[in-house]
Amino acid sequence: MGVSKGSATGGKHVGKIRVVLADDHQAMIARVREMLGDEFEVVEEADNGDKAVTSVLALDPDVLVTDISMPLVNGLEAARTIHEANRRTKIIFLTIHEDPDFIAAALSTGAMGYVAKPRLSTDLVFAIHEALKGHIFVSNSRRI
Repeated sequence: MGVSKGSATGGKHVGKIRVVLADDHQAMIARVREMLGDEFEVVEEADNGDKAVTSVLALDPDVLVTDISMPLVNGLEAARTIHEANRRTKIIFLTIHEDPDFIAAALSTGAMGYVAKPRLSTDLVFAIHEALKGHIFVSNSRRI
């Protein structure tokens, strides 16, 4: 079990990338966990936005991968709260919503990535690496 040695600098990261996963569907969390493989350490799973906020603020992960539609606090509200309190953690949305209005709302929270669930296998790991380099990634797009 690796431990992150601090934030990513210059696109380089020491140790495993620490991730909090937030989705109210356990099957999706299991699929994402499998996709992330050995390069990443999932330090917490959250099934609602409130738990996502609590987990990120307590654990200070490198990345939060979150859905938009979740109970108690939705992913957009959770991301906004987290970004205001902890600008180090990079936020990646992983969602079924592909409407440009959702993308704009997600990026307005300070998120660095927006991955459509149908593109999970091709886009998520790339989006995380781009976020850690300080680049914004949106599925079906390139860096902006």
